[in-house]
Amino acid sequence: MNKKQKKNLYRILISALLLIIYHFIPFNNKIVEFVMYMIPYFIVGYDVLKGAIHGIRNKQVFDENFLMAVATVGAIILGDYTEGTAVMLFYQIGELFQSYAVGKSRKNISELMDIRPDYANIEENGELVRVDPYDVKVGDIITVIVGEKIPLDGIVYEGKSSLNTSALTGESKPRDVETGDEVISGCINMESPLKIKTTKEFEESTVSKILDLVENATSVKSKSENFISKFAHSYTPIVCYSALALAILPPLYLLITGQNPNFTEWITRALTFLVISCPCAVVISIPLSFFGGIGGASNAGVLIKGSNYLEQLSKTKIVAFDKTGTMTKGVFEVTTIHNNLIEEETLLEYAAYSEVYSSHPIGKSIIREYGKEIDKSRVKSIKEISGKGIYALIDDKEVIVGNSKLMDDYNIEIIPCDEPGTIVHVAIDKEYKGHIHIGDIIKPTSKKAIAELKKNGVSKTVMLTGDEKKTGESVAKELDIDQVYTELLPQDKVERLKELLSSKNENDVLAFVGDGINDAPVLGMADIGIAMGALGSDAAIEAADIVLMDDDPLKISKAIKISRKCMRIVYENIIFAIGVKVICLVLGALGIANMWLAIFADVGVMVICVLNAIRALRVKNL
Repeated sequence: MNKKQKKNLYRILISALLLIIYHFIPFNNKIVEFVMYMIPYFIVGYDVLKGAIHGIRNKQVFDENFLMAVATVGAIILGDYTEGTAVMLFYQIGELFQSYAVGKSRKNISELMDIRPDYANIEENGELVRVDPYDVKVGDIITVIVGEKIPLDGIVYEGKSSLNTSALTGESKPRDVETGDEVISGCINMESPLKIKTTKEFEESTVSKILDLVENATSVKSKSENFISKFAHSYTPIVCYSALALAILPPLYLLITGQNPNFTEWITRALTFLVISCPCAVVISIPLSFFGGIGGASNAGVLIKGSNYLEQLSKTKIVAFDKTGTMTKGVFEVTTIHNNLIEEETLLEYAAYSEVYSSHPIGKSIIREYGKEIDKSRVKSIKEISGKGIYALIDDKEVIVGNSKLMDDYNIEIIPCDEPGTIVHVAIDKEYKGHIHIGDIIKPTSKKAIAELKKNGVSKTVMLTGDEKKTGESVAKELDIDQVYTELLPQDKVERLKELLSSKNENDVLAFVGDGINDAPVLGMADIGIAMGALGSDAAIEAADIVLMDDDPLKISKAIKISRKCMRIVYENIIFAIGVKVICLVLGALGIANMWLAIFADVGVMVICVLNAIRALRVKNL
C-alpha cells in the first residue's frame, strides 16, 4: 500500500472502532450523541464532503461525492447517525478496494517502466563514464556491464553474452548474442560485458517507443468506456431529480388528499434511493477492467495501444499475415546456385555486389554467402525496383538481379525453377546467367499459432506475400492457412486487403499481422494492425495498434484470449451492477429497502465489481 492508501485505511479503522464503541454506549442526550457521531463521520468522510463542495463551486455537481454527501448528511439530519456514518464508512472501504486494484494494475505497467535505462557507459581515457542516454549519438560505442540494461538499440561491436528479455517479451528464456548481432534497448546483460555500436538515438530506440505506447495506452477509450461515461453523465442528474421527486411529490399528494404525508419516511426513502443509485461500481470497474487487461497483456509481451483496440480484438474473425519475418524467421540462406552459363563464383559475386546497399534479408543472405570483402568502387550505380529487384552498373556491366517479373520487364528469358523458395534471377548485360535459390525458415510456433487461432474462433486465415506462387502456396499448405495471395507488390497488398474488408460481415473484425516497412499501409488499413515488435520496422510498429514484443505468432491467439476475457469481465460488471441497482432502486422507492441494503447496492456491488475487474490482470494461463 502507498501512503495515501495507508492513511485511508487508518481513517476507516478508527471510524469503524468508534462506531462499534458507540453501539454499546446508551446516549441519553441527543446533542452529545450528535457530537460524538460527528467525530467518526468527519474522520472518514471529510474528503468526500470537500469533493462535493468543490464540485458545486465548479458547477460539476452531479458526481458520487455529491450523492454520498447528500445521502449521509440527510440521514444525520433525520437522526440516523449510525446509518449516515456507516454509509460513508463503507463507501470509503469500497474506494480503498478500488484504489488497491488500480495500484495493482499500475504495478504491472510500472514494472515495464523499469526497462527505462538511467545512464549509458562510454569509455574515456580507459575509464567508463556514465552519461545521459539522450547524449549518446548514433555510431557511438557504449559498454554494458553485467546486470545493466542496454540503454540504446545497436549492434554488438565486441563481446558475447546472454540477454534477459523478459521485461520486453514476457518470456524468461535468455537470448544469446555475439559480435555482429542486433540488440534492442531494455534487455539486461547477464553474463559478460558487451561493447555495442549504437544504431539509433535514445528517443528513437525500442525502449522509448515501448514506454510511449504504454504511457498513452489508457488515453484511447473503447466504445464501452465512452458509453459508460455518457451513461454516468446523464444517469446521475436523473437519479438526483428522481430522488428529489420521491421526497416531495408522494407526501404532497398524501397531504392534498387528507392523508398523513409522513415527510420523514419519504425523505428517508429518497436518501436510500440516492445511496443505491451511486454509479461507482460501473464507472470505476469498467475502465479498471480495460486497464487490467492492458497491464496484463503488457506483462505478457503484448503491447496494446488503447482499450478500443482491446475491445476490437475480441471480435476478430479474420486474420491476414505477411509471410517473411512474420510466419517465417526472415533468416534467409542460399541453398543452391543454378548456373549453366557462368561460373558459380562469378554469378554470386555480381549478385552480392548488386545487393551491397540492400537492407533486405534476401540481399544480406547473398552477401553472407559470398563471404568476401566488397570493393564498393566497382559499383557505379544502383537502382532498386520496388517488389522486383535491383538494376546495377558493376564494372561497367549492366547487372539485373531480382524475380521473374523484373526479368520480364527487360525481356530476359529465364530458366524456371521448380523448387519452393525464393528464386533470385541474375542477368548480365541483359543476358540470363542463372539463378540463386534462397530458403526461409518457418518459425517453430507458426503452425501451432494458426491452429490456436482456429480453435479460438477465427473463421478465416489469409497470407499476403510478395513471394512467388510456388513458395507462398508451399508455406501456406504447411501452416494450414486457408487462403494465400502471392507475388504481391506493396500496393497489391493494399488492394487485396480492401477486398477482404469489403467481403467480410459488418461485425467481424479483420486483423493484419506484419513486420516490414511495406506492411505499414496494410497495418494502418486493417481493423486491427498487429506488428512484430522485436525485429519489426519502426514504420510497422508506428502503424500498428498492437505490438508483439518477441515476434512470436503464437502471441496473437493469446492477445485475442486476453481481450475476450477482459470483455467478459466488462459485460459481467455492467449486467451485475446495473441489474442489482435497478432492483434495489425499485425496492427503495417502494420503501422495502433500507439504508443497509442501499449500502450493499452501492459499496457491496462496487467491491464485487472491482474484485472481478482485477481478474483481467491474470493472463499467464491463457
